[in-house]
Amino acid sequence: MSGPRKLFIKTYGCQMNVYDSERMAEALGGQGYVATDTPDDADMILLNTCHIREKAAEKVYSELGRYKGLKAANPDLKIGVTGCVAQAEGQEIIRRQPMVDLVVGPQSYHRLPEMEARLKAGERVVDTDMPEEDKFAHLKGRGTARRAPTAFLTVQEGCDKFCSFCVVPYTRGAEVSRPADRVLAEARALVEAGVREITLLGQNVNAYHGHAGGLAGLIRALADIDGLERIRYTTSHPNDMDDALIAAHGEVEKLMPYLHLPVQSGSDRILKAMNRKHTAESYLRLIERVRDARPDLHLSGDFIVGFPGETEADFEDTMTILREAGYGTAFSFRYSPRPGTPAAERAGQVAPDVAAERLARLQARITEQQRALQDAMVGREVSVLFEKPGRLPGQMVGKSEYLHAVHVDASEIAPGTIAPVVLLASAPNSLSGRIIA
Repeated sequence: MSGPRKLFIKTYGCQMNVYDSERMAEALGGQGYVATDTPDDADMILLNTCHIREKAAEKVYSELGRYKGLKAANPDLKIGVTGCVAQAEGQEIIRRQPMVDLVVGPQSYHRLPEMEARLKAGERVVDTDMPEEDKFAHLKGRGTARRAPTAFLTVQEGCDKFCSFCVVPYTRGAEVSRPADRVLAEARALVEAGVREITLLGQNVNAYHGHAGGLAGLIRALADIDGLERIRYTTSHPNDMDDALIAAHGEVEKLMPYLHLPVQSGSDRILKAMNRKHTAESYLRLIERVRDARPDLHLSGDFIVGFPGETEADFEDTMTILREAGYGTAFSFRYSPRPGTPAAERAGQVAPDVAAERLARLQARITEQQRALQDAMVGREVSVLFEKPGRLPGQMVGKSEYLHAVHVDASEIAPGTIAPVVLLASAPNSLSGRIIA
């Protein structure tokens, strides 16, 4: 075959999967693959899957069915399933969908180059081991090719919290933190390639312990990197917001005033059933402490509606904490049983129509709060990191320090530029403004 082979990766789920897909592409780049935006001309297709949402596995099988024609037309096409569904399903994927050549768990993708060699030899490969080795240490460097001005950087994986609804401990394994020196080296490489904002990722990122000072210590070390202008992190657990991290929000200028801190429910009874080990009151007091350190903090959270045993009173407690915490953004989901988790077998499963109606009420309140807080931004000055051209001619789009999407009429602004902007108008999902000369 002449010329490079083409790799198509479809990514599901969280930012960590986005990061993983990028690293898989880099790993296979050394085997002669280049990325393509369409599966139609690909030599390898990888579905990088997430197991958090309802019927995740079935959605993967449905997606695989769409590639049957491609495989029939090109028998040399290699098709793989990676990520958390691969970890959970393993050999079952190949049994149910024989056209799949490769099944790789999230802790094994650093071995993709050697797996690709086995595929060439006609072998079908299933690798869902959870090795003790640091997979990141085996991945190639980030390279020097010019990049977008923002990037994700995974620093922690797995979770030891065992929330009763969550499959992560079973698919991603125990909490593991990357050594700080390797994180800092990767961050420097990203900055040298044009990155100005890095979001640190982890299933429970504020449990990071690869630096002597924890996540706060890592953030302070990152802030010393010349050229790195903005730092964010996600996703956090309330029980791991320590004093040092709270202080960093007030003391580290490069740490953006945005915090994603899931609460999941406002009912103490449901929180206990979820094995969250915090209460609604302790969560609200924690938010007060962070806001004391950083008064302009923009708060984001997660909610699960219809957890087994949830009553209308429990749900109203969730509506109360939504209001009292003052979220600017929130993500909400209807509970769906994840196989193998304690909550999946629990009595008192909430009727789907009841859960759906509660979710609609919650999302309406979230939208109302989000719009009110966003509308209140009009007239304020924010700092915008511009990322790319907008949908309209002459437009540039970027993110404010609060993670709001902001667009301006200024085609001469280069991606990666950070500029002050006065906000002029609020739309449902963005703000518009004018650059201050």
